Amino acid sequence: MQTFSRFMQDKTGATAIEYGLIAALISVALIAGFGSFSDSLVDVFKKIATAMADAPNS
Repeated sequence: MQTFSRFMQDKTGATAIEYGLIAALISVALIAGFGSFSDSLVDVFKKIATAMADAPNS
């Protein structure tokens, strides 16, 4: 019974879980942000490619 009591009072695992949850939330936010950002980035590269293809050869 004393071992169970010590286990219930030990809070070191809770800190690791909290850091894991924070890292997961940050990852989800970054993935969502990059998902919307990538569409506009693709458009920019398409415009650059079109401009380079239409440029006169020198």
